[in-house]
Amino acid sequence: MIIMKNSPKKPSAQSRKEATHERIVEVATRAIRRSGYAGTGVADIMKEAGLTHGGFYAHFASRDALLAEAGDRAGAESVALAAGVAAAAPPGQALQAMLAAYLSPEHIAAIEVGCPVSALGSEMPRQAPEVRRAATIHIKEMIDLFARQMPNWGQPEAHAQAMATVCAMVGATILARAVDEPALSDALCAATLAQFQDAN
Repeated sequence: MIIMKNSPKKPSAQSRKEATHERIVEVATRAIRRSGYAGTGVADIMKEAGLTHGGFYAHFASRDALLAEAGDRAGAESVALAAGVAAAAPPGQALQAMLAAYLSPEHIAAIEVGCPVSALGSEMPRQAPEVRRAATIHIKEMIDLFARQMPNWGQPEAHAQAMATVCAMVGATILARAVDEPALSDALCAATLAQFQDAN
């Protein structure tokens, strides 16, 4: 059998543009969580991506379009990570595993790569409709993911319990990041986790 070797092809202009677009979104996805929507400027994102400010509008119609895409990416990553934690957990322990991962010291410290809802929640009401729509989609996905782990999954109250659980863990994370006392930060997360261990 003869294997024909293809000569390496030069990347097309379209694939280069797609790779550049991907790089901008990846930088913006980290930047919004690190600095907030208001603290994330187009010029800073382009500089961090190693690109000129002038090239931005070849990829995005507006700053809000970039923020929406970056928020969508960050939300999808967060839901996928939680789903992975649930899938890897022993039977019947997915809910506790997801809560423990979300309220862990590692997630509290990792605002740049963590859940965008706890990083950006207080800013979301003031964002453009497309930015809020992206956030809403993934908040609903996270609630649904938690509802599926509830012992009473399939009953109407499972969804309500999932909403309360997500609200509690996001709120605990916001407070744990807000305080300047590490011991208090840890205690806030531990207390929230304990409440759900007792309840479930």
